[in-house]
Amino acid sequence: MSSELRLKKLRGSGGYVMATVTDEQQMKGNLGGPDLFLAPIGRLDDGKITKHFCNTCEKEFEGPPKIEFENPNEEVAENLVLAERGQYICKSCNASIAEYREFKKPNEEGEVGSAKPLDPNATTQPTVEATTQPTVEATTQPTVEATTPSSSDSVSSIEGRIVVDENANKVGTAKQVGIDGNTQSMVLVITKNDGTEGSIPWSSIKKVGEVVLLGKPEETVAVQPGKCSECGFINKEGSKFCEECGSKMQ
Repeated sequence: MSSELRLKKLRGSGGYVMATVTDEQQMKGNLGGPDLFLAPIGRLDDGKITKHFCNTCEKEFEGPPKIEFENPNEEVAENLVLAERGQYICKSCNASIAEYREFKKPNEEGEVGSAKPLDPNATTQPTVEATTQPTVEATTQPTVEATTPSSSDSVSSIEGRIVVDENANKVGTAKQVGIDGNTQSMVLVITKNDGTEGSIPWSSIKKVGEVVLLGKPEETVAVQPGKCSECGFINKEGSKFCEECGSKMQ
């Protein structure tokens, strides 16, 4: 895999930035589609960002946006610490372009345990894998294993994570996982952009990482030799990783 820096568009819920990123950063920003997302990558150096676009201003600006962050070092689960929390902010109108969170495992060899409960009176926290559909009470805060490449990037609590659709538009913020009382199916409870509460069927969730990505299951199509299944770029035969988006070739 090439270590060459590449200029990429990295999307956020309120806009995007143009920045030079490494292959490893491309892989972190790839949530399963053709677009790359800024939230999983975290904080970039100002010098790596050439432009930014603000959805509120509907305008592209030269140079990087403002980057504000804090280091709470808060333990959010057993062996998992919220090391940094920040956001990219438009220099013109101060609107948020993207938010990110960086987590660390104090013990790299250990496993991530149960998330801390939202309710101080709660005594148990079930573990929920992102690809399974177990029975979860709506009053509990489950643990969700993130699907990022490195185990050190695993995130246990889905609460507070940004929910975006397949077009990278923010639809709300994840609240908890619960059970629909009518269908008895697993749902993701979210706080919508307007502040109201809603729910999304778990089957509509394409991938869970530093953000929750929504999408519809893709139809199976014949794979062209060298064609990246994620972004559609045609690579040379024998390529192990896509030269365009950095995804591992099938």
